[in-house]
Amino acid sequence: MSADMPDIDPLDGLRAPQDPDCDVFLTGTVFLDIIFTGLDSAPVRGTESWARGMGSSPGGVANMATALARLGLHTSLAAAFGDDHYGEYCWDALEQGEGIDLSMSHTVRGWHSPVTVSMAYEGERTMVSHGHEAPPPPTAAPSGEAAAFPQCPPRARAAVASLVPGRSEPWVAEAARRGAVIFADVGWDETGRWDLDGLADLEHCHAFLPNAEEAMRYTGTDCPRAAAHALAERVPLAVVTLGAEGAYAVDAATGTAAVVPAIEVEALDPTGAGDVFVAGFVTGTLANWPLADRLAFAGLTAALSVQEFGGSLSAPGWAEIAAWWQQVRTFADQDPAALQRYAFLQDLLPAAARPWPLRRAVPTIGFRP
Repeated sequence: MSADMPDIDPLDGLRAPQDPDCDVFLTGTVFLDIIFTGLDSAPVRGTESWARGMGSSPGGVANMATALARLGLHTSLAAAFGDDHYGEYCWDALEQGEGIDLSMSHTVRGWHSPVTVSMAYEGERTMVSHGHEAPPPPTAAPSGEAAAFPQCPPRARAAVASLVPGRSEPWVAEAARRGAVIFADVGWDETGRWDLDGLADLEHCHAFLPNAEEAMRYTGTDCPRAAAHALAERVPLAVVTLGAEGAYAVDAATGTAAVVPAIEVEALDPTGAGDVFVAGFVTGTLANWPLADRLAFAGLTAALSVQEFGGSLSAPGWAEIAAWWQQVRTFADQDPAALQRYAFLQDLLPAAARPWPLRRAVPTIGFRP
C-alpha cells in the first residue's frame, strides 16, 4: 500500500451551508512531550541509561486535537502557549503540521511551556512532568496576537471535555447550548469519593467514556458492563473501555448495547491511546455510523497508535488505516468473522491516491532551514 492517500472527509455528504465551520472544539494544556524509546528496562537510581531512540511532539490536549485532525475533522483548540522555543515549536507543529485551528489559542509572554519526559519500555511508560499553571488569559489580546479563549466557545458540531470532580467549566454548558454534542472522559478521582454527582458537567454530555475501573468505581458496580448500563441512566451514551478486552457501549435512547473486542497488537507505547480512542469514536458518531462500527473504529485507531512511540506522533491518519486494512486482508488464516467486523472501512477508503499532504511533527525540537 502506498503511503499516499487523498483527503478523506468522514462527514462527506453530511455537511450543509448552515453548519458550523468547526467540527470539534476542545481546550486544555499543551505539553512538549519528549519520548525516550529503546530502553530495555526502567532507569536505575544512580546510573545513566542510554535510549536507542527518541521523539518529541506536542502532548497533553494536543494528543486529542491531533488525533481528531488526522481523521479529517476540522478541529479548533484553545490553549495557552509559552513564548519559548518549545511553545513556538508546538504551535507550528499543530497549526502548520496538522492543520488545527489555533485562533482561540494565545501566547503568554514570559511563561515557559510545560514539559513531559516519557520513557517507554516493556509496553509501558514512565513519565516525569514539569510546568506551572498559565496565567489567566487576557480579556483582549494585544495587537497581532490571537484572542484568548473566551467563555463563549465557537459553534461546533461537537466538543470534547475532561471532567474533574467538584469543578464545573462554564464553556461546556455554553457549547452544549450552542448545539455542540459533548463527549467527555474523566481522570482518576484523587479525592476517593467517586461521586457521579460531583461531575457537574456530566448533565451536558451526550457521551461519557471512562475506562472500566473508573466506571465501576463511579457506579459502585463490580462489572464493566453493569457499570455501562448504570451510566446510561445518566447520559444518552455510555462507553466503557476495557483495555485489551475492547470496549462496551450502551445507547440509552434505543437500549442498544454493543461490544467489540480489541485488536491484538504488540504494544510499544500506550501514551495517548485513550485520546485516540475518543477521537475515533467522535468521528464515527458525527458520521452517524452504527454503534458497533464506532466502537470498532475507535478501537482500531487506538490499536494502531500503541504500535508507535509517543502521543500525537503515533495518532493514525487515513493512510495508516488504509495500509492496515489492505494488510489484514492478505493473511491466509484470517478469521472471516473478524474481518467482516471492519468491512465498513471498504467504502471509506478510495483507491485513488495523491501525495500525503501533512507535515507531521518530527522527532526533534526542529531543524534550522
